[in-house]
Amino acid sequence: MKIKFSKMQGTGNDYVYINSFEHSIACPSELSKMVSDRHFGIGSDGLILVAPSVTADVRMIMFNADGSEGKMCGNGIRCVAKYAYEHGITDKKHMEIETASGIKTVDLTVNEQGTVEYVSVNMGKAVLKPEQIPMIAEGESFIAKEISVGGKLYTATCVSMGNPHCVIFTTGIDDMDLTLKIIPCSRNRSIRNL
Repeated sequence: MKIKFSKMQGTGNDYVYINSFEHSIACPSELSKMVSDRHFGIGSDGLILVAPSVTADVRMIMFNADGSEGKMCGNGIRCVAKYAYEHGITDKKHMEIETASGIKTVDLTVNEQGTVEYVSVNMGKAVLKPEQIPMIAEGESFIAKEISVGGKLYTATCVSMGNPHCVIFTTGIDDMDLTLKIIPCSRNRSIRNL
């Protein structure tokens, strides 16, 4: 069986996207693990299905590289919006996308050629309560607290915007080598024998 897919990235966060309006995926969790493998698969942070929704313009179903289902990804949802618009699933420049963490609204900037240039998303309120992130910590939040990683102390803030994040603010970022190497990828390749 062949399945068409697209590989897209938002701020370096890359996923394999499959149009679930056209393809039914029997076991997306297993497929996510297979396609995400950077040595033997396509290589990605996971799999996102662009699917029909009864409550929004489109639905995003997201799986991490380990096969676990994620609730939300800000970079991923921006790519879903671009995909849905450019593939004619919707012609809306202000759309609602259903996610496992609720309906999110996105706004698209489209150029004269019909290509989506920018997508902004309303991610909603940040979750700061440790048990809701989820994480193990005392108190009502974990904001600007010290953690030790590899014997080095960092000041961290833990938050969820649908998926848990540990944010570490640091100095000297201008001196860090943060060069991003972009490798062009074919837009529509096929997955065989799944």
